[in-house]
Amino acid sequence: MKQVKLGSQGLTVSRLGLGCMGMSQWYGEPDDVESGETLRRALDIGVNFFDSAEAYGPFTNEVLIGKALKGVREKAVIATKFGFDLQDGKIVGVNSRPEHIVDVVNASLKRLDTDYIDVLYQHRVDPTIPIEEVVGVMGELVKAGKVKYLGLCEVGVGTIERAHRVHPLSVVQSEYSLWERNIELDVLPMLRKLGIGLVSFCPLGRGFLTGTVERAEQYPASDFRAQDPRLQGVNYDNNMSIAREIRILAELQSMSASQLAIAWILAQGDDIVPIPGTKRRRYLEENAQATRVQLAAETLRALEQMTSELPASGPRYNERMMAFVDR
Repeated sequence: MKQVKLGSQGLTVSRLGLGCMGMSQWYGEPDDVESGETLRRALDIGVNFFDSAEAYGPFTNEVLIGKALKGVREKAVIATKFGFDLQDGKIVGVNSRPEHIVDVVNASLKRLDTDYIDVLYQHRVDPTIPIEEVVGVMGELVKAGKVKYLGLCEVGVGTIERAHRVHPLSVVQSEYSLWERNIELDVLPMLRKLGIGLVSFCPLGRGFLTGTVERAEQYPASDFRAQDPRLQGVNYDNNMSIAREIRILAELQSMSASQLAIAWILAQGDDIVPIPGTKRRRYLEENAQATRVQLAAETLRALEQMTSELPASGPRYNERMMAFVDR
């Protein structure tokens, strides 16, 4: 698979990454055996960029990755994150105090069974700690050899500019897909101005763009989709129209809806790497096929028209989760 340089700091990753959160929580029952096989299969087919966080599980996702990649660590580019306040296995707030950052990174290194983290993100902004102080600590971890590259998640242009002045950022991670394009107005242009890559999470709209997601009430309370406003009530009905149209267009192109959605993101530039999440080898392989697709101009125009005429209905997070977003 093609490798691309993300940002101007030297970070090189596969054209497609793998989001690992769903292997450990929020999207059905974990299956560590299949997840481990999926992680190893990813390397076999050229996918080497793995996205984790201490909050995933919590903690168990990093352990899973560490075990699965033992012996082949040097072939992988592992990203993880700090920034949430975790108590009794639940997120109760944010925490980017300097001493907490150091503690989390040291714990992540142990769980991942490695002596360095390729990409370290602040998971969400902590409004009580200036971003300059946060990135200063992250930069010290780079100097210490514990971290190679730095990133931020779900941040606005002001935070990006301030952070980048303290220590160059390699990447910013944000939700970006056919139906969630809020960063195009200001964040994406700023990243390109500063030479920072974009890592696109939820490129399939948490599965909605595949047309296979059920209504929110069909999921147990432990499943993230049970709380997703876009899967509730009339929002679900409206959004199914988008999924249907994408599925029809994908069939005309002899591909799956997920492949079309990923191919659209890839067509937006080599400075954007999507990280669709899955714990199944068959979906990993299906998604990877999208990197071989070159969408025709008329297909791209059709997708633009479709998403402008059928915008997503409902906010992308509930009120509590949206409060963590720095925009």
